[in-house]
Amino acid sequence: MTKFRAPKRRDFMRALRAGAVDMVRYPAFALVFAGAFVIIGLAISTLTYASGQSYWLVLAVMGFPMVGSLAALGFYLISWQHHRGRPITMWGILRAIWALKNGQVPWLAVIIVVMLLFWFFLGHMLFALFLGLQPMVNISSSAEVFLSGNGLTMLALGTGVGAVFSTLIFSMTLFGLPMLIDRDVDFMTAGLASITQVMAYPVPYIIWGAVIGLATITAIIPAFLGMFIVLPLFGHATWHLYKIQQISDHARPQKSG
Repeated sequence: MTKFRAPKRRDFMRALRAGAVDMVRYPAFALVFAGAFVIIGLAISTLTYASGQSYWLVLAVMGFPMVGSLAALGFYLISWQHHRGRPITMWGILRAIWALKNGQVPWLAVIIVVMLLFWFFLGHMLFALFLGLQPMVNISSSAEVFLSGNGLTMLALGTGVGAVFSTLIFSMTLFGLPMLIDRDVDFMTAGLASITQVMAYPVPYIIWGAVIGLATITAIIPAFLGMFIVLPLFGHATWHLYKIQQISDHARPQKSG
């Protein structure tokens, strides 16, 4: 099993700096990949607002960080190919993303999606429990409902439950997804290696995850536009953190694709 050394504070700063360099080096990918998620986010917000079901938007905003690792797959691939000295082209990266469907990444993606759907189910149950009888139309006319006693209790409990789901997904994918791109391993091996590392050093990694989560939620607030910076920055940075903390072992098989 791939092993990682103990994290140090400078590792995270090095990863962020390297991520910023990659983001500036390949700006077109940030516009295309992040732009796709901005459009999706705006579409979901518009449909939710138009339907008057504002609580779904709250669930979506809280659940968005859970799928951030999947959203960053393209940036992992860019940094991976740059690390291997390969030319970076839009068509080449898109083809590499499409090729992932034949590997182990979809299995890990299924676990993430199932957990996200389960979070939506629990979130809907919490809403029904605390605010099911409250009249709600949209975000602007329903803010006072969320700020009521029941509303604040629901938000607090929902945030706690969402944090548990986010932590589980984060622990599994932090190094799990980069490893699946980098090495010929199965999704169970990659996920367990990532979880083992996070469990061994929970404090620095949970802080790192909290920074990513807060940055993502903050990026969503201004019409999702902050994702043009947050998604590529932390996508590239996560890849570099994986490489920085990986214990080198040339005997382990590298991915040939």
